[in-house]
Amino acid sequence: MKKEEVEKMLHDKVEKGELVSPILPEGIKNYLIDIDGTITEDIPNEEPERMATCKPFPDALKTLNKWYDEGHIICFFTSRTEAHREVTETWLNKHGFKYHSMLMGKPRGGNYHWVDNHLVKATRYKGKFTDLVEKEVTIEVFED
Repeated sequence: MKKEEVEKMLHDKVEKGELVSPILPEGIKNYLIDIDGTITEDIPNEEPERMATCKPFPDALKTLNKWYDEGHIICFFTSRTEAHREVTETWLNKHGFKYHSMLMGKPRGGNYHWVDNHLVKATRYKGKFTDLVEKEVTIEVFED
């Protein structure tokens, strides 16, 4: 799915005459993927010169491009700042990453607790990209 197709799918959803947030079609996932420490070595914002020369993790490149080719949405969500956008886009393109968008300025520090009105699934990267598998885990939720 091309960037233009994704943009069209994510805009102008109307229900009962009102604009509402879009819901993706069944089977389409909207992946938010971190960059540093997830698809390449962990580079702090304070060392931007390393952003242009680091190498991608091969399994990340292969898996993310597979997901893209399967029709899923790939959005890089990074703590890098807007000042790092150009070097980051150049690096992603140089190494052949297929993606639809990139969000800069994710909060730094980790231990995220995402609260949203949409279903959110989180997968912690632990050194290897593979196809996702189902697993039962305990999560924190709001009291009913």
